[in-house]
Amino acid sequence: MGLQLAWTNEQQELAIGDELIATLELLLQKAGEAEGIREGEVALTFVDDQQIHELNKEYRGIDRPTDVLSFAMNEHTDEELDIVYELEEGEELADLPEMLGDIIISVNRAQAQSEEYGHSLEREIGFLFVHGFLHLLGYDHQDKESEAEMMGKQEAVLAEVGLTR
Repeated sequence: MGLQLAWTNEQQELAIGDELIATLELLLQKAGEAEGIREGEVALTFVDDQQIHELNKEYRGIDRPTDVLSFAMNEHTDEELDIVYELEEGEELADLPEMLGDIIISVNRAQAQSEEYGHSLEREIGFLFVHGFLHLLGYDHQDKESEAEMMGKQEAVLAEVGLTR
């Protein structure tokens, strides 16, 4: 079955095209291979600054927009959400891919950052997606050492698909 990407677009600023989704699917495969993850599903949602601001405030207590949020399914909190699957005829729960988690990207932030850093929007969204994916796997960047490790992994995957600065 492999790694799968399920995505939705909840913002109006940018039309999300097949080419961008194909690039993100390739990034998911490459990042998964690099981390030894061969199965699972990642849910990606594109939002605007207002939507991500609300989520950032609600879930992280930070009252401002951010560029990307990740919610890993293997994290257990007191506010854990119930997941309801709609099974197709003949399908069983065991047939469904393991949900790795949700990645939410602010298209407004991605656009601004791509201009600030002088690279393409596709590269910025790809960077944020891989960054979010690594968070789903438990990586973090709370200190210089872990930040350097995470950045190295992100840049290696991006370079592998030609999304360099």
